[in-house]
Amino acid sequence: MERRVVITGIGVITPVGNTVSEFWNNLKAGYCGIAPIEGVDHMESLPIKVAGQVKEFNPEEHGIDRGTARRNDRYSQFALAAAHQAVEDSGLVSGENIAPDRLGVYVGSGIGGMHTFVKETQTLLEEGANRISPLFVPMMIGNIASGNIAIKYHAEGPCLPVVTACATGTHSAGEAFRAIKHGYADAIITGGAEASVHALAIGGFNSSKALTKSEDPTQASIPFDRRRSGFVIAEGAGILILEELEHAKARGAKIYAEVCGYGNNCDAYHYTAPRPGGEVAARAIRAALDEAGYTDADTLYINAHGTSTPLNDKTETEAIKLALGDKGARKAKISSTKSMTGHMLGATGGVELIATALAVKEGVVPPTIGLTEADEECDLDYTPGVAAHLPLTIGISNSLGFGGHNSCVAVRKFE
Repeated sequence: MERRVVITGIGVITPVGNTVSEFWNNLKAGYCGIAPIEGVDHMESLPIKVAGQVKEFNPEEHGIDRGTARRNDRYSQFALAAAHQAVEDSGLVSGENIAPDRLGVYVGSGIGGMHTFVKETQTLLEEGANRISPLFVPMMIGNIASGNIAIKYHAEGPCLPVVTACATGTHSAGEAFRAIKHGYADAIITGGAEASVHALAIGGFNSSKALTKSEDPTQASIPFDRRRSGFVIAEGAGILILEELEHAKARGAKIYAEVCGYGNNCDAYHYTAPRPGGEVAARAIRAALDEAGYTDADTLYINAHGTSTPLNDKTETEAIKLALGDKGARKAKISSTKSMTGHMLGATGGVELIATALAVKEGVVPPTIGLTEADEECDLDYTPGVAAHLPLTIGISNSLGFGGHNSCVAVRKFE
């Protein structure tokens, strides 16, 4: 028997806030968390000047002691910090109100321990291979955030770190939804984390012509605007607790929204560019909406992938139109919160699914800031500048990753 799945806890570390309340209030207010890059070495030769960096992050404020912080790459620290918030928010305690083997962890990262990888590479080149830290591998690998979260919260159920580039967080949540829906777990800690605001990653993305060279933080990430010129790299983590409905009700848990649909496919076209026309991405969107029981009577919010790159925003607009039909696409309220946070890569899907759930719960669509010059190829309602208030019934979060990975998760307002 298929089971219903709800969100019972959330946690974030982002460029616009390191608590859920700060994050959500700043999104609704249209606050820009993008700023001139600080504290990153070897940037002198690069033309990239802004990023979405996490500010004033203190691991100890998020349940991470100094020893644990030293043994974790920055991306894993972010994951642990967001998970600490989400687990506390949910009230789940393994062995007390959930069996350890029924609690899982699906937390991914697009890149993994970038800071550790570079640091130990420098050690290799300068001091020799015998000086490499014994913690190099367990700090660098992309699955270790999931592993360390499972250890901390005694989660002995399914543990699956997804790696699908920019779609990582959304795929993680979608796969967690399916695992609970089909009975493999009662609750899963899920989402994504990333910490790649580093000269190596920035240099690589710059060489592939993916990043904007804008030096004005307020005009750098401008999704769907005709002046858009590339994405703004960012960092952070977004973690959710997905839980089977009856299990959540039995322990009196608060419920943010119901997860009710998931689409997952691949363009199978190009390693960085989306398939022209958006047909395959549209099928992922449609799959999530069909599973969610979407009808014309619904009031839909779309948290778009909206990267501020010329190809993505045009293609995603085409995909939305194909998935919903022209009338449905023009009726939907759309926004890209990347206009405020920048693109958090593997973390972005988890963070944006949280934003989608809160939007549906409160009936507030966060804006797309910086969108002032319309593009004839991006002609839908992207909620420019100011948040919109309306009684939403359903929301979807889109993520489209390098390699052609398309992912969409749908949530409904929980009554």
